[in-house]
Amino acid sequence: MRIKSFDELTIQDNFIFQKVMLKKPICKAVLERLLDISIKDIVYIQEEKTLDVSLETKSVRLDVYVNDDRGTVFNIEMQTSKDMEELVKRTRFYQSILDMYHLQKGQKYMSLNDSYIIFICTFSVFSGDRHKYTFRNICMEEHDILLNDGATKLFLSTKGKMDDISKPLQRFLDYVDGQTASDELLRDIENAVDEAKHCEAWREEYSMLSMDHYTYWKEGVAEGRAEGRAEGLAEGLAKGESRGKSQVAIQMLRKKLSLEMIAEVTNFTVEEVKAIAKEHALM
Repeated sequence: MRIKSFDELTIQDNFIFQKVMLKKPICKAVLERLLDISIKDIVYIQEEKTLDVSLETKSVRLDVYVNDDRGTVFNIEMQTSKDMEELVKRTRFYQSILDMYHLQKGQKYMSLNDSYIIFICTFSVFSGDRHKYTFRNICMEEHDILLNDGATKLFLSTKGKMDDISKPLQRFLDYVDGQTASDELLRDIENAVDEAKHCEAWREEYSMLSMDHYTYWKEGVAEGRAEGRAEGLAEGLAKGESRGKSQVAIQMLRKKLSLEMIAEVTNFTVEEVKAIAKEHALM
């Protein structure tokens, strides 16, 4: 098991991305660049917000969740897991939860906020050629008829090959991909990353999170090994250790941690973690 040290973190890591986007001017400017729009103001911003609609439904943990002066809702997430099937389904679920959360009992449907779910992906998506894929509901029989329900899903890829986006957005995606900050906004982001990594409180917070992940691992594997020893066979020990790793994964899934983080901690593949989640109705 290996978890990145705090000093190794970059803008691609959720922990740092969340902290940087807590800076209101940066978050506003990033949104404007991603969507090529002008935003007067961000009314509120919440880091890694958890939405629970009811006790019976799966909650949603959002990386960066903001609302502009016109009520439009934006959820921005950095994605490093390459499981596109899961990511696509996640946008559908996020949309439903956002709508249920914002439509209070007795309100009319017209009061639903417009919303954008934005995934910044550090890998090729769909065909792999474009940097930007925008999805809205349209009529399949007549493609010029838009449903106009106010819901937009946006996938951005740092690995696109086409000349299909603005130069400022290209510079942003290149920066996320590890290239040098090449304009004022990116230098502000880079300074914010540096500032975050010099914050002792956040270093301690990350250390505590890392310790929690290690504890999940250690306790789960120890429990599995004990089961294996009880069986009295080498095969039993191996099976017990595997069960322990599965218990670690289950605990982390219940904490709403990312599939990628769980895979890194347990040495399972993302697909194996996904299978465990489905088996225990955690996805």
